[in-house]
Amino acid sequence: MKTLFIALRAVLFSTGFIFLWGWVALNLHRRYDTTFGLAFSGWTPALGIVLMAAGGTLAFACVAMFVTRGEGTPAPMDPPRRLVAAGPYQFVRNPMYIGGFLALAGFGLYEQSPAILFFALPWLLLVHLFVIFYEEPHLRTTFGSPYDAYCCSVRRWLPRR
Repeated sequence: MKTLFIALRAVLFSTGFIFLWGWVALNLHRRYDTTFGLAFSGWTPALGIVLMAAGGTLAFACVAMFVTRGEGTPAPMDPPRRLVAAGPYQFVRNPMYIGGFLALAGFGLYEQSPAILFFALPWLLLVHLFVIFYEEPHLRTTFGSPYDAYCCSVRRWLPRR
């Protein structure tokens, strides 16, 4: 029952997060795409669907790990109670953000929207700064030496060979 309640909170937060960034992306698309005047090939929507599916699957796997292994959600106000180093987190420390970036870039390709694609890059920069200045110090304080060991063995954005 406890896991079900955590899962419901995670679904609620994740849905809100998706709608927020989708709303921002669509507003950028509607407002700025005519000013760029870029044309896309006919194959970009198909690639966009693939990227959205890959990013969404990765993000969903991360949320599932937070619920089952971490006993928490992706929400900063309801974080995991245990360090999650399984699933996608065994390869990179921030797979949920990578999934979000892939989904956002895929949405830009699907919509054939230069505004969304241009927005995805500063979004990634903001996420990177959030990770460095808030998330990692908070996790270091919360989990201590196990988190330090995790950081030594798993890279932030790109998996080791």
